[in-house]
Amino acid sequence: MTIERERVRHELRRRELTVKRVREVVPGIVRVTLGGDDLTGFVSLGPADHLKVFFPNPATGEIAAPSPGEIEISKPSAAPVLRDYTPLAFRAEAEGGPELDIDFVIHESDGPAAAWASRAKQGDRIAIGGPRGSHLPPTGAGSAIIIADESALPTARRWMEVFAEMTPVIGLFWVESVSTNQYFEGRGSGADLRWFAGDGNAQALERELRSLPLSAHTFVFLAGEAGTLVPLRRYLRRELGLPAIQVDAHGYWKRGEAGRDHHAPLDPADPD
Repeated sequence: MTIERERVRHELRRRELTVKRVREVVPGIVRVTLGGDDLTGFVSLGPADHLKVFFPNPATGEIAAPSPGEIEISKPSAAPVLRDYTPLAFRAEAEGGPELDIDFVIHESDGPAAAWASRAKQGDRIAIGGPRGSHLPPTGAGSAIIIADESALPTARRWMEVFAEMTPVIGLFWVESVSTNQYFEGRGSGADLRWFAGDGNAQALERELRSLPLSAHTFVFLAGEAGTLVPLRRYLRRELGLPAIQVDAHGYWKRGEAGRDHHAPLDPADPD
């Protein structure tokens, strides 16, 4: 059986939401729970789905976002303050109405998203758009390797929930602080989780990846800082010769580049 994946499209909508709860998951990562009637009909079927999150303008407090139902064609008069985020969890039947969790990494030099999340409180307003579509989990995978930094831990958690006890999973995570290894709070049970913290974490992770046996039925997902992922992807795609269907790599951010479009090629010198 070969590895195969399917894409599905969703209705595009702008959803006006309010903050219901905020809590620190581990040092440096804040979970914001959003609610509101606009969450009715929300769908996220793929572990790596992403939302456009529209934040209030720091100067005016207004949220500039496309008009409801016209997210592709109607542009706001002011420049929107937005970033891409993975929807961590959606509870359609939560007490008090549907809820959506989004995790935010709080950096030392805060951008607009982290600055908002670090001060978010109950009742604050925010808007989201998407997901535009879902890339469904693969069929035919006999094993999986999930590689992520702090920015991609929500996606990694969703991948592990998909595979659960049915598919052997190895998780390789490069992070700044050893305390981050408590992020999964028992949800990683059944997976082999390996953490690489502190100086040289990315290099240690690459050595670990090179030591792992991979087969034609191993699916590898990589996400995080784009520059760090380039040599990992080249190893998988060029040195090992794994086909694109087996290697799904995403640069969620890039050091020294603000507001990077995650659709941008991870490695322009070596595209698929």
